[in-house]
Amino acid sequence: MLLEKISTGSSLRLGIILGSTRKGRFGETVANWFEEIAKQDYRFETDLIDLSEFSLPWDMSKNMDSDLSLFSERIAEADVFVVITPEYNHGYPAYLKLAIDSLREEWNAKPLGFVSYGGSSGGLRAVEQLRNVFAELRMTTIRDCVSFHWAHARFHNGRPTEEFRYTSSAEKLLNELYWWGNVLKQARMNFPQSLLRS
Repeated sequence: MLLEKISTGSSLRLGIILGSTRKGRFGETVANWFEEIAKQDYRFETDLIDLSEFSLPWDMSKNMDSDLSLFSERIAEADVFVVITPEYNHGYPAYLKLAIDSLREEWNAKPLGFVSYGGSSGGLRAVEQLRNVFAELRMTTIRDCVSFHWAHARFHNGRPTEEFRYTSSAEKLLNELYWWGNVLKQARMNFPQSLLRS
C-alpha cells in the first residue's frame, strides 16, 4: 500500500527543528523551504523550532532563568519532528546536541526525519550520527531523508534549482512520518511509564 493513500487519523503537530545557530547560516533557507512544503500538507500543523531563539544552560542544569521550560513545552507538544541539520567537521552542531540532551521524556516514542545540507556528503554523516543519538531517546527515525549536496549551489532565490526532485523527496518523507506519527501517537497512550523514566 502506498503511504500517500493513507489519510486516516487526525492532524499531527510537526516540530521542524533548525539545528544550526551560526551567524549567516544557510539553514534558514533550507528550513523555510521545507516549512513551506509542510504547511501545504493538511495532515500537519507546523511549528518551526529555531534553536537560535532559545538560551539553554550549557551546564545541563534546570536553570529557571534559561529558556529550558519553553523549549520543553514546544518539544512535548509535537507529535513528530524533522531536524534540519548541517554537517560540521563530519558531525552535527554542538548546540543541537545540547538541545537534545537537555530533555528526555519529551522525545520518547516519537518519530523524526532529517533534512540535511553540506558539501560533498550533503550532511549525511551528521544524520547517521544523529540516528544513534535519537535511538537512545526511544525515537524512531525515518529511513529516507532529504539531502542537499553542495547546498549553496542547489538553491536560487530561496528555492531548490531542481525543485521537483527535492519536493518529491520531502513529500515522501512526510508520508512516512505521518504513518509513523499516527502509529506512535496511539502507542504512547500505553507506553510503559517505567521505560519513560529509565
